[in-house]
Amino acid sequence: MDTIWGGKLFSLIFLECCMNQSVTILSKCFRVAKQRLRESTQQAVDYLILCIAGICIGTIARVRDDSFGVDSYGYTIMAVSLLCQLAALRSFSPEKLQYRRERESGMSSLAYFLARDTIDHFNTAVKPIIFLSTFYFFNNPRSTLRDNYLVLLALIYCVTGIGYTFAIWFELGLAQLSSAIVPVVLVLVGTKPDLPRALKNLCYPKWALEAFIVAGAKEYSGVWLITRCGALLQGGYDIRDFNFCIAIIMLYGVLFRLIAFLSLLKLK
Repeated sequence: MDTIWGGKLFSLIFLECCMNQSVTILSKCFRVAKQRLRESTQQAVDYLILCIAGICIGTIARVRDDSFGVDSYGYTIMAVSLLCQLAALRSFSPEKLQYRRERESGMSSLAYFLARDTIDHFNTAVKPIIFLSTFYFFNNPRSTLRDNYLVLLALIYCVTGIGYTFAIWFELGLAQLSSAIVPVVLVLVGTKPDLPRALKNLCYPKWALEAFIVAGAKEYSGVWLITRCGALLQGGYDIRDFNFCIAIIMLYGVLFRLIAFLSLLKLK
């Protein structure tokens, strides 16, 4: 009987802790949402720059049937990664001092982190639409809008987590510099064909590029099947790996969010 009552008591305490944590996260989400509304001008500028990037890349990028547009997709990955990673720095860089004060007053670090990440999910879902709306106006790739959206959604989720990590690790100036250099370097490494495969597999742009290429290759039919098979074989890609590539990119996003949260706990 004592064991049963002890189990019920533990369950009630655990449920109450979960409810309190949920209320704290919701209140933080509401607060962060109001802060984002006050920063509406910066959000509008972010969207405008993404639109311009979509216009530029859609104009200069041409998908060739023999290479599936490796170069143009590299430009897309580089531009979206750089812009979204820089934008993600605003979630934590300006708030370090305020976070320290609130943590000392008993605020939950988990609630603080999840609230900011939850509000940023809105941008993660909207930014691919904004980019593709202008990109498709000037370009007509073989891949479907749905597949391209999924790749960009996973890519933005990934680089947002990297941006969180840099924002917590470094001061704002160094974080901005790192966020500008790292995507460019990783894209160059991940898309260079003569580098070791094991090294490229560590770079998220490699998986994003493969997802883009496979998404386009799935739409080939008829006599183009021979071209598709030859190009995929030359690049080391598999037509069945689209979902796997998306999962790897999302996993990178989760991993960097975990690193960012642990770094936030160690922040002094």
